[in-house]
Amino acid sequence: MGIIGLFPIVIFGIWVLSAGIKILAEYERGVVFRLGRLIDVKGPGLIFLIPFVDRMQKVDLRTVTMDIPVQEVMSKDNITVKVNAVCYFRVLDPNKAIVAVQNYFLATSQIAQTSMRSVVGQVHLDDLLSDREQLNQRLQKIIDLQTEPWGIKVSIVELKDVQIPENMQRAMAQQAEAERERRAKIINAEGELQASQKLSEAATVLAREPGAMQLRYLQTAREMAASPGSTIIFPLPIDFISSFIKTVQKS
Repeated sequence: MGIIGLFPIVIFGIWVLSAGIKILAEYERGVVFRLGRLIDVKGPGLIFLIPFVDRMQKVDLRTVTMDIPVQEVMSKDNITVKVNAVCYFRVLDPNKAIVAVQNYFLATSQIAQTSMRSVVGQVHLDDLLSDREQLNQRLQKIIDLQTEPWGIKVSIVELKDVQIPENMQRAMAQQAEAERERRAKIINAEGELQASQKLSEAATVLAREPGAMQLRYLQTAREMAASPGSTIIFPLPIDFISSFIKTVQKS
């Protein structure tokens, strides 16, 4: 009868002992409360708790990838855009993450959303599309500063996608096309200017020697004769024609 009476006590003792033994992974920490008061952070490995007295909350120390949902924001130049982002953060101080804020993940998400709306609303659309790296750094600093009292470290914030209205996309496409046409016209005009300058210099050089023009005629005729079936028009020098006319008039 004595052994049978001790059996429930042994079972209860084993249950109490197993309830007080916890195992934490390398990336986990346990924030222990004893009768409601914060005791310490324990882990990783095997830890012991006093049953019915100690209460533990696990905290994951790995980097968390948090998706910031799409936010519809009015930019500084009054253009409605939809922006989403991704935020990478981790817990540095498990005590603050549990004691200082009710839900550090939800709180960080809300801070990230409001900060993104605020930052995007302060820039023009062109800056949002071209200076995205600067905006990412600005967002990271703002969110990290606001979550620091909670023991959170925000390492990276990246804007993933910026959606603009279709009419604005068409306007931007027309603007880009007009800019390309403007550059093409400028390049063409510069080419014409350089060609005219080179032709002027060539004409000056050829005018120094009368025979240089004849040599140029012969070179051009040889290049044209290389193509079969081509018709060659050989110009006569003006000096030759004028001297011939003078001879006829004298006779």
